[in-house]
Amino acid sequence: MDTPYGSAPIPIWERPEPQPRAAPVPLSRAKIAATAIRLADAHGLDGLSFRKIAKELGVGPMRLYDYVTNRSELLDLMVDAVYAQIAEAGRHSEWRATVLAIARATRNAALDHEWFSDLLGGRPHLGPHALAVGESTAAALSRAPGVCDIDDLQRTLGALNAFIIGALRREVTERRTARSTGTDEPAFQASLGPYLTRVFESGRYPTIARLVIDGTHLNAEETFNHNLTTVLDGITDHPRT
Repeated sequence: MDTPYGSAPIPIWERPEPQPRAAPVPLSRAKIAATAIRLADAHGLDGLSFRKIAKELGVGPMRLYDYVTNRSELLDLMVDAVYAQIAEAGRHSEWRATVLAIARATRNAALDHEWFSDLLGGRPHLGPHALAVGESTAAALSRAPGVCDIDDLQRTLGALNAFIIGALRREVTERRTARSTGTDEPAFQASLGPYLTRVFESGRYPTIARLVIDGTHLNAEETFNHNLTTVLDGITDHPRT
């Protein structure tokens, strides 16, 4: 495809699907993406390959390349399929309800598909469902009282996305660590009890001592929702001059 920047391959979103052909197993990009998502859910992105997808579908690996030319395109299809679930949440008339619903749906999607959090924050996702989610979020935030112009909107989107990505990656990482070690965070802290007692008795870390000794193990969903509303209020409620 000729562009102002020279010749570039046609994005998968603009390439038509291959014509159906007589074969024992019919294929489509949606079917390939759904199979890849199931494998990634079970084994992570490191365990994902065209060979494994083809085996799961009962076809030869080379058939997949008629539909998806490389791993990047496969990941694009997978990510956009997840965004299709998130897009359903962004249908509210009030801007704040829209943003909160999309953020919570994004968290739910990341917990259902942990690999999804690994792909957030890198290159932009430009599939139709990802763009729909981005449009809903940006359009909602553009109506917030503290967002006066395009610069405000860019900064507000950046701050919101930074919180969501950071929160989701931390929560997913904690879940993975608990599974791989067989020890959740409270049990891990308890195993270090004698060491922490000695350290805290030194008096050098009084605030951390209060957090560990007096603080409770907060519920992840409640913490996400509390911090989400705090961040959203902070970046939208005060008009900037």
